[in-house]
Amino acid sequence: MKKALTILFTITLLVSCGVAKKSTYNPNKKFSATALREDFSLLQTILKKNHPSLYWYTTKDSLDSYFTLTEATLKDSLTEQQFRNKVSWLTSKIRCGHTSVRSSKDYARYFTIKSPPQFPLLLKVWKDSAIITGSLSREDSVLERGTILTGINGVSSKQIIDSICNLIGTDGYADIFKYQAVSFNFPAYYRNAFGVDSQYIVNYVDSIGLAKAITLKNFIAVPDTAKKKRPVEASVPLTRKHLRELRISNLRNIKVDTTNNTALLAVNTFSSGKLIRFFNRSFKQIKNDGIKNVVVDLRLNSGGSVLACTRLSQFLIDKPFHIADTVVATSRSFEGKKYIKPWFLYWLSMQFSGKKHSDGRIHFRYFEKHYFKPKKKNHFDGHIYLLTSGYTFSAATLVTNNLKGQKNVKVVGEETGGGSYGNSAMFLPTITLPNTGIRITLPIYRMVFNGTKPKTGRGVFPDVEVGPSSIYIRKGVDAKIEKVMELIKTGD
Repeated sequence: MKKALTILFTITLLVSCGVAKKSTYNPNKKFSATALREDFSLLQTILKKNHPSLYWYTTKDSLDSYFTLTEATLKDSLTEQQFRNKVSWLTSKIRCGHTSVRSSKDYARYFTIKSPPQFPLLLKVWKDSAIITGSLSREDSVLERGTILTGINGVSSKQIIDSICNLIGTDGYADIFKYQAVSFNFPAYYRNAFGVDSQYIVNYVDSIGLAKAITLKNFIAVPDTAKKKRPVEASVPLTRKHLRELRISNLRNIKVDTTNNTALLAVNTFSSGKLIRFFNRSFKQIKNDGIKNVVVDLRLNSGGSVLACTRLSQFLIDKPFHIADTVVATSRSFEGKKYIKPWFLYWLSMQFSGKKHSDGRIHFRYFEKHYFKPKKKNHFDGHIYLLTSGYTFSAATLVTNNLKGQKNVKVVGEETGGGSYGNSAMFLPTITLPNTGIRITLPIYRMVFNGTKPKTGRGVFPDVEVGPSSIYIRKGVDAKIEKVMELIKTGD
């Protein structure tokens, strides 16, 4: 009993410490210039030792000057957010979409619990355009969906978009990925780049083309007490099974339109959702139903498992294919490995899967040499339409790249955010800087899909381009789906 009480007391103490840590975290805490320079120096050392594409799109002289310039600004103490913006600005110069920067775990936990004030409007942005898609405040009834926003607090939309995009990495020059990422959560990106104000002067163009301005208050989330007041009998709670099915359905699903003899496969990720089983069942259903048109929606797919995306390609492609011409890492050893997790698992895998070649680099020979054959059972040979957007990235770009140009395939939508020439991915451990706790994703392998193609730094371009429009947004029309259905009906 005495031992049990001791264990219980220890657990209670640890939990209490954990709660205290959460409650005492202060996002306005400043780190000394010495601590910031230590973190930055460690990051620079790790990147120069292990990043496979540090100078792929930016010359060594230029990137080294960015390192020097950033380090020179670390003269005073900064908050985590201020320091993270500097690191994000620097890593964006690498032009690698997989080298992403995230907050510390404490920072992320704090803002998840606290729900900080934020800009009240949701926006769809691209280049110099910003269109209102919704409002976080139910009280705002003036700015309707589809309204063109021209500025906030005296700063033009273009300046705002440029400032935010300078803190986001992408493959090469495919900036469309940045626009899509910002559009998913404009309030958060705006807060990171410009901070929080108590109110905002919003400039916009009204429905008859007149320039106007309105002052909006910050949006502050409050607990929803309505649920507590609602009688228990008024709603039937979802079971754990139903919740799991709903979650998986949001990751991938199939809908069959018998009128148009079309199946729509929404594949929003290659990371989870029991995809292999889903692909096997879906293409069996497509064959049994005699479907002639398949639409594969990759617009929300930012990537994931190479093997999962390969399986999808096998049901659609008409010839054997391999993952990439080259898959290479700079080294098997990890600089500053105690700050990289899970370095050991990746190191162990590289001992078996990687082989050092005459060029001094570690080659992942399986993915370079192995050719995957099209599936014979339930292979689809009808009309294929791939829907793409700026958020079509990494493994989703690999699928698009494999299928583009095939005689029965049309890519519809926008340029992919993932590079058409290749990317730096495969293994993605996380660097955690010891003083600030900021986390940076470190890609280990560089992949060149097809070395015979030019390295333009752009994504895969669609065969039929359908871009964003304030008119489509105002009407709530899915223009890309509308275009695909038009192509199907006309036989194009």
